[in-house]
Amino acid sequence: MRYLKLLLTFWQTSLAARMEYRTAFLAAFLEAGLEAAGKLFGVYLFYANGFDFGGWRWQEALLVMGLATLLDAFFIAIFNPNLRRVSEMVQDGRLDFVLLKPVDSQFWMSTQQFAAVGLPFMVVGVAIVVYAGVISGLGAGGWALLALSLAASLLLAYSLAFIFATTAVWLVKIFNVVYFLNTIVWTGQYPLQAYTRPFRLFMTFVLPIYFMTTAPAELALGRRTALWLGPLFLAALLLFIASRVFWRFALGYYSSASS
Repeated sequence: MRYLKLLLTFWQTSLAARMEYRTAFLAAFLEAGLEAAGKLFGVYLFYANGFDFGGWRWQEALLVMGLATLLDAFFIAIFNPNLRRVSEMVQDGRLDFVLLKPVDSQFWMSTQQFAAVGLPFMVVGVAIVVYAGVISGLGAGGWALLALSLAASLLLAYSLAFIFATTAVWLVKIFNVVYFLNTIVWTGQYPLQAYTRPFRLFMTFVLPIYFMTTAPAELALGRRTALWLGPLFLAALLLFIASRVFWRFALGYYSSASS
């Protein structure tokens, strides 16, 4: 409960500060809408010309795109504004003050900021997922599997992003590494079957993008059995544990500004 209260305080303060720029917030809604329209038009062009993304119907492909949009929204709202600061704090020594606080340092580094411009993208992502799910005929079980697998995919994406950000302890000036990951994750906006075999292997076993977008959609649509949910959560949990172990290992190499 203490950490939940702290999280709410972080985000309320962050939103209050960022909502002072209301024009920018409204512009973000317009940007999110135009970006979604462009991507939906791109899917339409594929299917209008007979390309079916490896046997996926267009409404099923929209579900994958909606999940990718939601994942991108979390990068914009939470992952990017927080994790890029790891590099900045290592460089100028502000990480010292975080380590002295009576709170878990990984929690602090991961949650202190919330970018309001990510909210419009969340709204658009939810709208696409709901629309695609309804026209795909998802039942209650499908929606439940979708929600659970989405939670696992977000944990997977966060853990991978935090591991990338932690390398700043050694590389220091690596501000854009999380943005790079965000860009790579966007390749998951289409079903995995749309790509060539080498790239499918890369997206599954090197950077597990398949488990972040395509796998949740397959579970919800019945393309995979519900038993797949267990390995998906296990992979996310193991990567999260790895991120914590790697962070603590990296802190052993951190030279503070006062030393």
